[in-house]
Amino acid sequence: MSIGVQLVANGIVAGSAYSLLGISFGLIYSTARFFHFAYGGIYTAAAYAAYLTFVVLHLPFGLSLALAVTCAACLGVLCQTMVYQPLRRRGSGPASLLVASLGLFVVMQSVVSLGFGDATRVLRSGGLGSVAVFGALITPIQIAVIVTNLVMCAVVWLAVQFTRIGRATRAVADDVELSRIAGVNVERVIVIVFAVGSALAAVAAILASLDTDMRPTMGFEALLMGVVAAVIGGTGSIPGAFVGGMFLGLAQQIGVWRLPTAWQDAIAFCLLILCLIFRPQGVFGLPLRRTRI
Repeated sequence: MSIGVQLVANGIVAGSAYSLLGISFGLIYSTARFFHFAYGGIYTAAAYAAYLTFVVLHLPFGLSLALAVTCAACLGVLCQTMVYQPLRRRGSGPASLLVASLGLFVVMQSVVSLGFGDATRVLRSGGLGSVAVFGALITPIQIAVIVTNLVMCAVVWLAVQFTRIGRATRAVADDVELSRIAGVNVERVIVIVFAVGSALAAVAAILASLDTDMRPTMGFEALLMGVVAAVIGGTGSIPGAFVGGMFLGLAQQIGVWRLPTAWQDAIAFCLLILCLIFRPQGVFGLPLRRTRI
């Protein structure tokens, strides 16, 4: 088995997870116009909801998955309707919303830690087998991660491009005030985006938990990787988030071929800084233009 082939395979698996995170985070950011840090808390809550229903309550895995995704979608909607929307109505700006979202993230992570403890939990039952694919060893769960990422990316892109709510979402992301003038219910669109983005985060969280286990702090790393993937690809661009996530995963895995494993996060943020300096709109983002008054 070639080390290079295995690293590329690992990079594709990691990149698939990052792509899904980038798409879901980017959808929320492009419509809500602020960094939704509570996304990380919802990610963690979804994973532990699956653990509670599947491992503790012994419900069928399909039902546990559905309940966890529903739980994440409801949390996303609650964040928007109970916290962010009232703050906007009072005239709060992006900075206030960001601080509120950071507080929600801390609360969610603390509740999970209080309820389940800080020990690492295992969601899957049984060991991880592996199969050889093009000379690389990959587990069935990792194959599921790749396939799920491709399917979800395609479904979300088609929905955004060709459905009524998708066109409304693109309109709100482009110009909120013009969307209101055109008759778009902006608050309804944002609520739907929070629900969909949180549901996608739940799918990513469950797949990650099946592959690498789970802990209460897992949402912070997922949040960071989602932000980096979305920014590299172009915030609000679904193909961009897909490419950004794949590039990030491959860069991290190939980079640690010569560097210590602890450098993975450093590689991600080096890429983010380079992107912000040389192409702040991202790979698939539109060129930034100056506005003259």
